[in-house]
Amino acid sequence: MAYWLVKSEPSVWSWDQQVAKGAKGEAWTGVRNHSAKLHMMAMKKGDRAFFYHSNEGKEIVGIAEIIREAYPDPTDESGKFVCVDLKADKKLKTPVTLAAVKEEKKLAEMALLKYSRLSVQPVTADEWKLVCKMGGL
Repeated sequence: MAYWLVKSEPSVWSWDQQVAKGAKGEAWTGVRNHSAKLHMMAMKKGDRAFFYHSNEGKEIVGIAEIIREAYPDPTDESGKFVCVDLKADKKLKTPVTLAAVKEEKKLAEMALLKYSRLSVQPVTADEWKLVCKMGGL
């Protein structure tokens, strides 16, 4: 299993909206960055992703599961980009803020800090375990 982080502004698509979609999940559309696209193409069914509220909140709030692998993004008229389907898995007991990630020396190499504008990014197994612990899981 691989681990990921996906970002969304809560005013556009929030964790609560993701949860409301239930088991059928929702397509993660609108990604228009080639690096993020490559990460989405590498996602496999069953992989997990941190759900990060960007701009407002700046915190990891939950864990989502990839339930459908990459397919053409229906919102992309160019036909160059893909999307995946995600379903909410569990909410973190305590959101992990960007400030907390920055303070944790063991997370200094995390993509969230190194590639702050990238909306879909990989997370290492060690980073995953540590952030889950920080989030009360």
